[in-house]
Amino acid sequence: MDTLTDELLVDTYYAAIEYKLDPEFIRMLASEMKRRSVDLSSHKNTA
Repeated sequence: MDTLTDELLVDTYYAAIEYKLDPEFIRMLASEMKRRSVDLSSHKNTA
């Protein structure tokens, strides 16, 4: 997970929601964003 840039992590999170992927995967992405203190409001939803 550390190899993903913050931007790619956010894009992946939005795509996972859009494509209704496994909720556990979405929670894992959200947890990683929280760990990194990624602010979703500073990223555009481009997925």
